[in-house]
Amino acid sequence: MNGNTPERTADDDFRPARWLGNHHVQSMLASTGWRRGRVLRRAAPLLAAARELLLDCGAGVRLQCFLSSPPAGNGRPVVLLHGWEGSADSYYVLSLAALLFARGFDVLRLNLRDHGETHHLNQDLFHSCRLPEVVGAVRAVQQRYPGRPPYLIGFSLGGNFVLRVAAQAGPAQLQLAGVIAVSPVLDPAATLVALQNGIPGYERYFVRKWLRSLRRKQAAWPDAYDFGPLARRRDLKLMTAELVRAHTEYPTLDDYLEGYAITGARLAGLAVPARIITSLDDPIIPAAGLAQLARPPALTLTVTRRGGHCGFFERLGGETWLERLILRQLGAEATRAGTPVEAEVLGENS
Repeated sequence: MNGNTPERTADDDFRPARWLGNHHVQSMLASTGWRRGRVLRRAAPLLAAARELLLDCGAGVRLQCFLSSPPAGNGRPVVLLHGWEGSADSYYVLSLAALLFARGFDVLRLNLRDHGETHHLNQDLFHSCRLPEVVGAVRAVQQRYPGRPPYLIGFSLGGNFVLRVAAQAGPAQLQLAGVIAVSPVLDPAATLVALQNGIPGYERYFVRKWLRSLRRKQAAWPDAYDFGPLARRRDLKLMTAELVRAHTEYPTLDDYLEGYAITGARLAGLAVPARIITSLDDPIIPAAGLAQLARPPALTLTVTRRGGHCGFFERLGGETWLERLILRQLGAEATRAGTPVEAEVLGENS
């Protein structure tokens, strides 16, 4: 992950089938259940080997993680982190996890607070500025693998989190092999505007999933929460503003959104090799935010013209362009670290 690596574009690399070129199609394919059967079949060995870990993240916080170690693996850990209202079992996570597991990596699928089936683990409500507990989770993983720094791979909000973790690696005394952020949230205020001003389906999708999550939180902690008034708003900006007012220390919505932005100087001190993979046509993450990023030598941008949000499907079957790129990246890094990997990983053109 060399910060001097040239940026790539779809003109020379990513070539989706013509009918897959639409950015909404790409985005919906990433998160919907159209490939459920295919992904679950490929992930069967990964899921059979999975065991639950409850990571001590400090300050009494526990986060759930699923560890799958292949019987004859290379011993290199990879932590996968889903997007907002996704989970360790999201299809985009499972699809990549299955490929990594098959190539010998120890795969750790982490759930953020109040994601998956974890609403009962911590009383306080999830919000996107809860970075210390994710740093704590990565530290707990690091302690399980002395001398083998983990890779971090995050999608959307998860990509935002792993970049913020990497930016704090020095002060937090984390040793990381590298970070890959797929379609990460750059400027949360711009993303909120994009969700509200884009096609109505995106806002409805996230509002519906968030309300389902809040109902689970209330059921787990009935004496602490009543989300009835919040549920009646059904407006992402109004709901987020109420969340900030009632459940965070931030005085305003703008302060909260700025609290997890990675634009400006947020990544200026990044020393961990990191790659952002994103597309110019992402309907959720406005590409204008890319020009607002600090560009330390450790950071590489891979920007395609098409691909949507966490999509990058060239065709419907087989590995995606994104998955092949990640496998090449981790294969090259593992080779430099002296860990053997399968020849097919290294044989792809970069």
